[in-house]
Amino acid sequence: MLDYSSTALGGIVMLGFKYIKFDPMVYVIHYKNGKVIREGRGLSFFYFAPNSSIVAIPLGSNDMQFIFNESTADFQTVSIQGQIVYKIEDSRQLAELLDFSVDEKGSYKNKDHEKLNQRLVCEAQTATSAFIQGLTLRESIRSAKKIEEKIITGLKASNAVSILGVTPLSVNILAVRATPEMERALEAETREALQQEADHAIHERRHNAVEQERIIKESELNTEIAVEEKKKQITEKKMEAEILIEQNKRRIREMAMDADIAVETLRKSLIDIKVENDKKEADSQGYTLTATLSPYKDMDWRILSAINKDALDPRLNIALAFRELAERAEKIGTLNISPDLLESLLNAKNKK
Repeated sequence: MLDYSSTALGGIVMLGFKYIKFDPMVYVIHYKNGKVIREGRGLSFFYFAPNSSIVAIPLGSNDMQFIFNESTADFQTVSIQGQIVYKIEDSRQLAELLDFSVDEKGSYKNKDHEKLNQRLVCEAQTATSAFIQGLTLRESIRSAKKIEEKIITGLKASNAVSILGVTPLSVNILAVRATPEMERALEAETREALQQEADHAIHERRHNAVEQERIIKESELNTEIAVEEKKKQITEKKMEAEILIEQNKRRIREMAMDADIAVETLRKSLIDIKVENDKKEADSQGYTLTATLSPYKDMDWRILSAINKDALDPRLNIALAFRELAERAEKIGTLNISPDLLESLLNAKNKK
């Protein structure tokens, strides 16, 4: 904000001549009889008071606080409080529009310089009026940043501001507030909404807890199902393995039986061949024996016994004699055989 305190040091007064000195941040214009004698920053000089006028314009950035009221789209009043930072670019031009003349002590002679702040506030309010009127109370309270943009844009585009030789640097909105009654109403409504949100959050937490518990239970059941499924698969695999083992055993038994059958078949063939060979051999032997015995079949056994190689054995002859006796037993009345004869026969047999 403009510092409208003393910006010059009053000095010596001699017969209407005075001395004045200004700070470096003050642009000074010395008029004499309506003409500019000297101008510049931080001047110090003697001047003749009766025909001189001195204008002092502060330079650098200036801070200006403002507050004004506007109506929203829902016919509610909001107060906008903020700060405008600006800089005086053209001191000569501003001096031509507003009176910044000072006395010999450096104090402003009138309050015409305060019109600068008022004009900037008016331009800021004009820049935000249409914007605020298009918003509801809630929206306007939350639109501080957009209000800042509207004001700085409006000030930079304003012809009135540019004519004053002023350049706006920045705008800060400190507060956008409703009336006390509406603030209390909004607080109550917001408090109720927050309570509802808190209740909803509690409900959601409970719901989430139940949902999480359900998910955990479902996960446990899914795990149990998966375990049982794995057990079932393992059992099925074991059964399949046992079936394969039994099938292999059966195949081995079948192969063994096939081998046994093949062996028995071969054995049967061998036996058949052997029987056939034995039969042929027997037939051959029978034929040989028949051919050999054929000359003797019609001969009396006595003759055969006589031609036997053991025919000279006395015992054989005695045996033949007994046979002859047996054949003619009906003709023999009494036959006496001595024990000595039998003993001699038996002894001869044992010795032999």
